[in-house]
Amino acid sequence: MKKSLLTLAVALGMFGISNAQINTTPQASADVGMKPIKEGNWMVGGSIGNIGYAFESNTFNFALMPRAGYFISDGIAIGAQANLNLKAVKDLDNEWGYGISPFIRYYFPGGASATGRFFGQGDIGIAGSSAGSGVGLNVGANVGYAHFITQTVALEGTFGYNYSKANINTGDKASGIGFGLGFQIYLPGRR
Repeated sequence: MKKSLLTLAVALGMFGISNAQINTTPQASADVGMKPIKEGNWMVGGSIGNIGYAFESNTFNFALMPRAGYFISDGIAIGAQANLNLKAVKDLDNEWGYGISPFIRYYFPGGASATGRFFGQGDIGIAGSSAGSGVGLNVGANVGYAHFITQTVALEGTFGYNYSKANINTGDKASGIGFGLGFQIYLPGRR
């Protein structure tokens, strides 16, 4: 009798475990429309990797750019981003950079889908570096695509042109194209 009860308990336990293992696929997109980019909403996130090539100095760059913005109207956000980067030059010491740049971002209404939006972003700011070359100027113009994986989170890809001048009083400058991968979290406002 004990063996029968033990066998029945094990069988019921195995049946319960097998029913609990429901296979689900991860969510890859969400139908959001205009909801995340409405006036009064906030966005927080940034580029977790920005890889670029500078034409003048044959250098490779890697940057981390956290950002936060506020939607002043539907599809238009203003905010600020921090620029934390590493510049690697062949046969020289690595250079660490830092800075802050206000930005404006516009989400294009045309070409949009229910799960994503194309956008353009422009920024201008100041920067410094571990090389101690003084205060510099940073300017960027990028285009990108935000793909919403949930109602409030989007993965982004960007491509654009960036210009920096290490010291405003000298002729040292660098320009180049770059691409980035990042994410944004869209938070609803009080409206």
